[in-house]
Amino acid sequence: MFFVEQPSHIETVVKLVRKTPDAYIDLKVDMDELDLTASEAKATYQEIKDYIVKKHGVKVSSLYIAQIKQKHGIIERDCYNKSKAEEAKVPQCTPEKEKLIEEALRYFKMIP
Repeated sequence: MFFVEQPSHIETVVKLVRKTPDAYIDLKVDMDELDLTASEAKATYQEIKDYIVKKHGVKVSSLYIAQIKQKHGIIERDCYNKSKAEEAKVPQCTPEKEKLIEEALRYFKMIP
């Protein structure tokens, strides 16, 4: 077993194989692969919202944050509460809020 300690959690890596209990398994772990990239060490939506409110006094929605993250190629999981309507009207982020969200994403090193 190999433990990697991160600031907020511990990850465990286990390789399961069918061998006798007395057999040894050699694992090689490259420590460079364990370093987080900037986009992997991402801020939560709430942290992004709090940053923008604290710095600019403007509230932004999670929808707008998701739109800007998608624009910059940050992959998000599928939204579980999408509208069932075929032509649902989705509000688009304004250019002013887009700049604020991009500033926050740069602050959290999620985009260059």
